[in-house]
Amino acid sequence: MSDHQAQRYPKLFQPFLLLTAGLTGALVMAVEVLGARVIAPFFGVSLFVWTALIAVTLLALATGYVLGGRWADRSGSPSLLYGLIAASGLLLLLVPFAKAAVLQAALPLGLRLGALVGALALFGPPLFLLGCVSPFLVRLAAREWDQLGRTVGLMYAISTAGSFIGTVLTGYYLVAELGLSRAFHVSGAILLALAAIYFALFRGQMATLLLPMAALLAGSIPPQTGKVVLADGTVAQVVDSRDSYYGHVQVVDYRGEKGHIREMLIDGQIQGGIDVATGQSIYEYSYMLEHLTTAFNPGGKRALVIGLGTGTIPRRYTARGIETEVVDIEPAVVAAARTHFGFPANQRAHLIDARYFLATAPTRYDYIILDVFSGDSTPGYLLSREALELTRARLEPGGVLGINLIGSLAGERRMTASVVRTLETVFPWVRVYPLFAPGPAQNMGNISIVAGIGKPPGELPALDETGIPAAVREILHRALEQHYVWNASSEGIVLTDDYNPIDVLDLTLKEAIRRGILDATPHEILLSRMTGAVGARA
Repeated sequence: MSDHQAQRYPKLFQPFLLLTAGLTGALVMAVEVLGARVIAPFFGVSLFVWTALIAVTLLALATGYVLGGRWADRSGSPSLLYGLIAASGLLLLLVPFAKAAVLQAALPLGLRLGALVGALALFGPPLFLLGCVSPFLVRLAAREWDQLGRTVGLMYAISTAGSFIGTVLTGYYLVAELGLSRAFHVSGAILLALAAIYFALFRGQMATLLLPMAALLAGSIPPQTGKVVLADGTVAQVVDSRDSYYGHVQVVDYRGEKGHIREMLIDGQIQGGIDVATGQSIYEYSYMLEHLTTAFNPGGKRALVIGLGTGTIPRRYTARGIETEVVDIEPAVVAAARTHFGFPANQRAHLIDARYFLATAPTRYDYIILDVFSGDSTPGYLLSREALELTRARLEPGGVLGINLIGSLAGERRMTASVVRTLETVFPWVRVYPLFAPGPAQNMGNISIVAGIGKPPGELPALDETGIPAAVREILHRALEQHYVWNASSEGIVLTDDYNPIDVLDLTLKEAIRRGILDATPHEILLSRMTGAVGARA
């Protein structure tokens, strides 16, 4: 039958148009939420990544509205509408296969432009086609119903409701339960099914029903495990990974002549690593924070570690006889730390937002460690004056706060200066210890910052080298000798809940950090997504 004969089935075709409005509205938001997770391993989860994705979504939809309206006036064909929907579904099916090449090609453009171009190339075309749907539906509604205003209002309400449902289901279910690749396959299959049902019911083309089945079959193929041989012969392999609610968590093993190293990554950012043979951390900042806090407040009995990572700091505190609690919002991190990094099963871990915990916890601590920063996406809401006041309220008299920050002390350093200045408005004393030698050769890296209640401390006690690998001792001794002093008030600003531009401070520094991440970790590892939950493999 012809397209216009669809009008002979108003009781079936009218609700099908409403179903189309709801499903396409849901999938627009699904693509936007999923898109941020696709880009994250290469460009992080900074403000610029979300800005790029939202901008691409709005641009693609606006273009689709304009051109879709013209095509609807010229043709008004339901077949063309559902052909565009099927094409959008096919493009979504291609995203898992095309993302590596597209994002690698966009890398030379930098953090901001690269994220924008990458998002435009991957998600612009399917979102454009979905943007064409609304004007087509309005055109068909004008043909199908007499009360056009009421009908269009209902259609937009259903589309918006679909967007709400799509956002919630994607964020709360699809990403964590299916993983990115399968989420895109399911999304593409839904659009193909919508088109196939139209062509089967209203055009008699029953064979089209095979298309969504083929799409789901393609999505059932397990993704390949990330494994690559580096230039020096070291074999890097993802042994566990999970697309969770808050990030893409990976456990990566490196085996070579220098031994067996294991690291944890979240969205490509290294969260810590151990020598598997000894269980010792290979990164010096964890030893530095433990030493500084206990040296400035000897005899403390209770500690709180915000940001678990591989669990090195809590384990070392516990080994000293210090009762230690952990706060981490990410269940997958806790599972990975217990399974792969020796974090004890009986160690107390609160799965809750850190700021909420600080505001509601009844306990006070002698030591608090804040280690939730990933360089290019510093969570500013934990570094505002109000947040730091909450932190101080959780400290005992004489208590010490230790912060691990990735920043700079030369060139672009307003972010670091602002953190220090804000701390100085809350705590009586603040000390800054860079774990690199500030200068032209290296002006950024991990910085240990300690702040405390009470009188400023005197001379720092000598480092207890027990359990510290020889490879990091020299770095620690040098760092302890270079307590960095500056007039932070002349460069930084006081960060508050009302004004906290930490995401846009030191942009060149953040881009350099992200480039360092990409240079240090093979792209095959960053893009690897295994099936199953973190903690399922030993």
